[in-house]
Amino acid sequence: MEDTLFWSRLQFAFTITYHYLFPQLTMGLAWFIVYFKWRHLRTGQEHFGNAARFWARIFGINFAVGVVTGIPMEFQFGTNWAGFSNFSGNVIGQTLAMEGMFAFFLESAMIGAMVWGEKRLGPRNHFIATVGVALGSWLSGYFILATNAFMQHPVGYTTAPDGTLRLDHISDFLLNPWAIVMFLHNQCAALVTGSFVVTAVGALYVLRGKYPEQASLFLKTGTLAGLIVCLLVAFPTGDRQAKMVARYQPVSLAGMEGLFHGGPNAELEIIGQPNATTGRIDNPIYLPNALSILAFGYSRAKVQGLDAFPADERPPNIELLFYSFHIMAGLGTLFILLMALANLQRWRGRLEKSRGLLWALMLAFPFPYIATTAGWMTAELGRQPWLIFKLFRTSQGVSDVVNGGDVLFTLMGFTGLYFILGVLYLFMIGREIAHGPAAAKLEVSYG
Repeated sequence: MEDTLFWSRLQFAFTITYHYLFPQLTMGLAWFIVYFKWRHLRTGQEHFGNAARFWARIFGINFAVGVVTGIPMEFQFGTNWAGFSNFSGNVIGQTLAMEGMFAFFLESAMIGAMVWGEKRLGPRNHFIATVGVALGSWLSGYFILATNAFMQHPVGYTTAPDGTLRLDHISDFLLNPWAIVMFLHNQCAALVTGSFVVTAVGALYVLRGKYPEQASLFLKTGTLAGLIVCLLVAFPTGDRQAKMVARYQPVSLAGMEGLFHGGPNAELEIIGQPNATTGRIDNPIYLPNALSILAFGYSRAKVQGLDAFPADERPPNIELLFYSFHIMAGLGTLFILLMALANLQRWRGRLEKSRGLLWALMLAFPFPYIATTAGWMTAELGRQPWLIFKLFRTSQGVSDVVNGGDVLFTLMGFTGLYFILGVLYLFMIGREIAHGPAAAKLEVSYG
């Protein structure tokens, strides 16, 4: 009860993990809606328009729940993490304000026009509104990721006489190389989530024998886009992210790979169980030299192990960090294989007749959510014990006037409230999928 730091971390981890289930789908779906809308505008074929309207309704529901679950996040900076806000608020407050003032306002203003304004705006202006929603969602993502990137790799700041941080060069802060690489990797992962959801709905309709035209469109678009973005998540974006970690956070890399003792020709652990007590990986399956090659480009490169760093600067939960990273990487590999097989069958004209594969595609949609959650756990656990890497420890950031019992009480409240929101969300999404794309027809044609 008295461990305020533990409960504050747990509450933030729960609320941010739950919240991010929704933005990743909005960011992933946005460009699918733009594509369907563009094809409708170019060809005049109504099944493209129906597809765009159908996914716009899904987007709207997802956006609303994402807003509701996102509001508590910034309040926690003041309630639970006052020490962190006092130390770094003059820097990270810039991007958090920009996200609210620019990106969120653009997205929220345009989403109403996208969902309800098609008849009034006409085809071209409605397409512009749809593009505005997509740009707003991705711009919002960049500002949030730039904030997190500062915590991972702080740049563009100076230290004030009172010991707190001040923004020194806003261009360095906004164009942090860590932010750019993280943004590209994260947005590709969001597109993976969107592609798997679009594909799953298409597979469901094919298996049920409903809406054949839209079902075929969803399968074709989802699997093709899915294969492309699954590859992009791995290379170059994932590869660049790994090299950034190797360069700026070598202790995090050692924890992710369970590398207790470093050196040249470092092996890449495919599977195993890290044993922090004995300092070794139990039951390992590994690739010789692969970690040195992936991190630095050549096999004899020296990779630092956990033993090269003081004990109080190592990630405190090596096991969870190791498993999170390997779940993310393992699922990403399986995604490529699944989408490659689906595209092969589509190219052969057999996808819609391959019921086993359709079942796999339909049931696979939760796994990108698991992969992105594991990816964020990897990023945040790897940075520990720092809130701002090498500048500010997590233990320093918690609020002095809030006790553990208060945080636990509000955490229970969040858990109950979010359970109700989740049930309502699933009901509304299920209802829209049951109604199908046919219900999205525009009642009055463009005048």
